[in-house]
Amino acid sequence: MSRFVDRVAIHVAAGNGGNGCASVHREKFKPLGGPDGGNGGRGGDVVLVVDSGVHTLLDFHYRPHARATNGRQGQGGHREGATGQDLELRVPEGTVVLGPDGEVLADLVGEGTRLVAARGGRGGLGNAALASRARKAPGFALLGEPGEERDFVLELKSVADVGLIGFPSAGKSSLIAVLSAARPKIADYPFTTLVPNLGVVTAGDKVFTVADVPGLIPGASSGRGLGLDFLRHIERCSVLVHVVDCASEEIDRDPVADIEAIERELAEYTPSLDADLSSRPRVVVLNKIDIPDGRALAEMVEEELRAKGHQVFAVSTASREGLRELTFALAAIVERDRAGREAPEPTRLVLHPTAVDDSGFEVVRDPHDQDGFLVRGERPERWVRQTDFNNGEAVGYLADRLARLGVEDELAKKGARPGSAVTIGGVTFDWEPSTPAGVAVTMMSRGEDPRLDRTDRPTAAERKSAKRVRRGIEEPPPAGATEDGGDAGEARR
Repeated sequence: MSRFVDRVAIHVAAGNGGNGCASVHREKFKPLGGPDGGNGGRGGDVVLVVDSGVHTLLDFHYRPHARATNGRQGQGGHREGATGQDLELRVPEGTVVLGPDGEVLADLVGEGTRLVAARGGRGGLGNAALASRARKAPGFALLGEPGEERDFVLELKSVADVGLIGFPSAGKSSLIAVLSAARPKIADYPFTTLVPNLGVVTAGDKVFTVADVPGLIPGASSGRGLGLDFLRHIERCSVLVHVVDCASEEIDRDPVADIEAIERELAEYTPSLDADLSSRPRVVVLNKIDIPDGRALAEMVEEELRAKGHQVFAVSTASREGLRELTFALAAIVERDRAGREAPEPTRLVLHPTAVDDSGFEVVRDPHDQDGFLVRGERPERWVRQTDFNNGEAVGYLADRLARLGVEDELAKKGARPGSAVTIGGVTFDWEPSTPAGVAVTMMSRGEDPRLDRTDRPTAAERKSAKRVRRGIEEPPPAGATEDGGDAGEARR
């Protein structure tokens, strides 16, 4: 049995980028063929697409997790990895995308409207793309970036021109059934309609849509009955139609009081979007005048309702009396509303150039470590994610990039010393000032960086002793002497 679902929570994950390839061309009689590792492929995006053939969010109710495919790894011979396939999720028109905190991120209206919900990670560069004058044949490649993972809440709000509202069993389902080709469930008990129904109505050369909203009761705006779940479906309507049962067997029911009760609920309902329901045109339909008591009551309250400024129509869905006049009147109101709407502005691309003094990163003190530092910035954090820390040359390349960006100079200005803990993108380093970029040209084997094996680097004990000397706790040792009186250079050898 099919179900109508108009609110779901989903988790989407884009594909990861493929790793770059570290390869050297090998061919007979060409021992130095050069690097030929290809780049990794980009991960697939997760995209929400409006489809007029989809009318509910039921599929997401059963499958709330969606993941796009990953990019493939690059290969030798300058072969790039395959790009991950985008995952398109079909949603009905009128879907509102909310963040986990309830913030409205997008309102998807219009066939084919697309929203990239999660972007795939970029593929890593192969060693062919990393080759330079300093690194003739890099022995490393960059890793692919992970794809975005995000959580959303999807809410469906029906896109209709006319919204039928009223108490349960007022005849809303019967009215939409005779006005259009919709075939909602009709029965003689309250809350027969449990889901909104949409119908297409033709009046001469004009066509408009009608939504039958489940019955409302006092307190619907605060969660009673089904109102809180379905009041959102009338937010987009051009005109609201009060359907009143004039032949109700309940002796305490009064058409005027019923309309006032519904109006109070509409006034108390606060939609998530900027939609003022009080400004929408109102039409009152006095239903079931084919019954003598119903006709008598309709004639009794019609003048009172007109005096309140309502446009009133007495109809019968059984005999179809008054339906033609009602249909053309609704078509005229919808046409006026459409003509009065401002044409949507074309989408504009807004460019935000980077300020001339913006370095792209910032260095701050680590709040959890008095002697530590945090480096924040999109580029440094991305570079760290792309680095293979099992490869010494890749780590050296990262050090060169950070030095060229100015991270080391900024760390020195902030008071960082050799051995200070520096955290970038969740990875913590013991900071050592790097030698100038280009030292890798003197390396002896691929995949290694001589800076990571320097023999002139002070030991932990020497750094601790130097700190005590700066604080005046102890006297500095004689120049060139170790703790046991030997030569420092000889000790390191």
